[in-house]
Amino acid sequence: MPELSRDEIEEVTEVFDLFDFWDGRDGAVDAAKTGDMLYCLGLNPTMSTIMKNGGVQKFGEKNYKLEEFLPIYQTVMQIKDTGTYADFMEAFKTFDREGQGFISSAELRHVLTSLGDRLSDNDVDEIIRCTDLREDLEGNVKYEDFISRVMAGPYPDK
Repeated sequence: MPELSRDEIEEVTEVFDLFDFWDGRDGAVDAAKTGDMLYCLGLNPTMSTIMKNGGVQKFGEKNYKLEEFLPIYQTVMQIKDTGTYADFMEAFKTFDREGQGFISSAELRHVLTSLGDRLSDNDVDEIIRCTDLREDLEGNVKYEDFISRVMAGPYPDK
């Protein structure tokens, strides 16, 4: 596993210090905030990844000092656990009743807010806005376009 750069360590330290400030300035941050710190550092781990790497469900179970959190960050940073285009296409085909490449926008919203790492309604609204998702006259969306746009990220030109 490659060592963290000086800039990465400074960034982790800055985020850790902010969470420590909110946690009472005792040099430790509650392990229930592990995921939040990783998100603030630009990572997007699933809940299962967070739990496998030191996160906990309840506050007060465990605390981390910076020296204990750095290896967690380093480990999660190395994980490239994103699905492929084919994986997502296969998943959406489950909801494509007619096999035409479309899913109802209501069903898409339901899937995103109810299954897997559940998104909030605001998150779904933001994704729909960023992907410029458009419904046909029957309220369906072409999931292939949606997947392509989501996988391209919010700034595909950069």
